[in-house]
Amino acid sequence: MNILIYTLRTLAITLTDPYYIFFLAVLVFMLYKRNRKISIMQKMIIGEPLYSPFELTISQLVLGIFAGILASIMMSYLGVIYYGTEVIEILFMTSIFLAIFSPKFICFSYSAAILGTLSIILTVVYQNAGVGENTFLRVDIPSLIATVAVLHFVEGILIIIDGKRGNIPVFRKVEGEIQGGFAFRRYWIVPVALFIMINTSLIADLGTTEPMPNWWPIVKTSIPSEILKKSVVALIPFYGMLGYKSNTFTQTKNQKTLMSGLFVIAYSMALFLVAQLAHINIFFQALAVVFAPVGHEAMIRIQAHFENTMEAKYVSRDGIMVLEVSPNSIGKALEIKGEDTIVEINEEEVKTEEDISRILNSKPESIFFKIRNPRGEIRETSKHPYQKGKTILGILIVPTKVDKPESMRDFEKENFSDILDKAKKDKEDGDE
Repeated sequence: MNILIYTLRTLAITLTDPYYIFFLAVLVFMLYKRNRKISIMQKMIIGEPLYSPFELTISQLVLGIFAGILASIMMSYLGVIYYGTEVIEILFMTSIFLAIFSPKFICFSYSAAILGTLSIILTVVYQNAGVGENTFLRVDIPSLIATVAVLHFVEGILIIIDGKRGNIPVFRKVEGEIQGGFAFRRYWIVPVALFIMINTSLIADLGTTEPMPNWWPIVKTSIPSEILKKSVVALIPFYGMLGYKSNTFTQTKNQKTLMSGLFVIAYSMALFLVAQLAHINIFFQALAVVFAPVGHEAMIRIQAHFENTMEAKYVSRDGIMVLEVSPNSIGKALEIKGEDTIVEINEEEVKTEEDISRILNSKPESIFFKIRNPRGEIRETSKHPYQKGKTILGILIVPTKVDKPESMRDFEKENFSDILDKAKKDKEDGDE
C-alpha cells in the first residue's frame, strides 16, 4: 500500500467535502475576527498595521494545511492508531473546553493527559472488578502521546516560520525604567488524518481499504499484535488547532520565536521517546500521561526563567531606542530598524522623546537621522521630505517616561479584546 498517497487522498477530503469546508470556514472566520483586532491594535500603536487581517489569516490557513500534511504523513508512517473516532473527538473537545480557563490549555498535552488518565483508571477498575477489558473509554496510550508529540513537532516548525507574524508591541515599567517588547498570539488551523480501527461492517460506508505493509506500524502500541493484524484500519480526517502565546522583553522577534520553536521541538522528541516506552506496561503508560503536561509546564517555566534573568533589550539609554517601524513610512524608507537607537535628528542631539517632538514641531522641510545600530556602529540616513500631519514617521520608540503608568498593559492577564476596548476608551476620553 502506498501510505503517502493514501494519506494525501484522505486529507484532500478536508478541502473538498462540504461538511469539512463549512467547518473550515467557521474556523477561518474566527481567526479573521481575531486578526482584525490585532491589525487595529497595531495601527493604534504604530500608526498603521504591519499586516492586514487577510494576510494574517491566509498565512495561518496555508501554513496550517502544510503542517497538517506533514503531521499526517509522520503519524501514518509511524502507525499511530486509535480504537475509534470517539477518542479523537473527545480529545479535541476537551482541549477547546480547557481553553476557556486559559489559552495555553488548548494545547493537546493537557487534554491528552486527562483522557489518558481516565483510560488508565478505567482499565484498572475493570481489571480489579474482573469484568474483562475496558470498553467504555479505550485509548491506546502510546498512540495518544505519539500524536501529541508529532503535533508539537510541527507546532515548533510553525512557531519558527510564522510565530512572529501578527505580534503586538508592548511596554512595561521595571524599577522606573520603560522597557519595550512584543506579545505573540498565533493560531493555525491544522487538518490531520489518523488511522482508526474499524468494524468490518463499516467498510462499505468508508470506501475502499487496503492492507498495511508488513513493517507497519513503527510505533510500538499497546494493542495486541494478533488484534491489530486481524483489524481493518482506515484513515479518517479531522481538524485541529495549534497555538502559540508568549511575550518577550529580552529578545528580538526572530530570536524569541526561534528559541520557542526549538524548545517545543525538543519537548516533542522527549515526548515521543516516552510514548515508545508506554507499550511496556501500565506504569510506563502512567509515566507518559504524567510527562505530557509536566514536561510542557517545565518547558514554559524554563523559558520564563530565561526571560526573567536576561537583560531587557529595548530600553532607551544614551538616545531613543526604536522598537518597531511601520512598513509604509519615513522610517522604513530610511532603513531604520528595531534595535536601532536614534542619536540625532537634523543634527540636534536626542535624549528624550520630548526632544523628538520639539524637532518635529519646528516644521522642518526635510528630516534625517543619526542612528546607532546594536553593534554600536553610527550611520547617517539621507534626507527625506517631511510635512507634519501629512507624512508618516512610522517609528515606534521606547519612551523614557510615561505620563499615565496605567497605560502599561499587562498582556499576561488581559486578552486582546479587553486591551483593545481599553485602548479605544482611552482614545475617546482623550478626544473629549
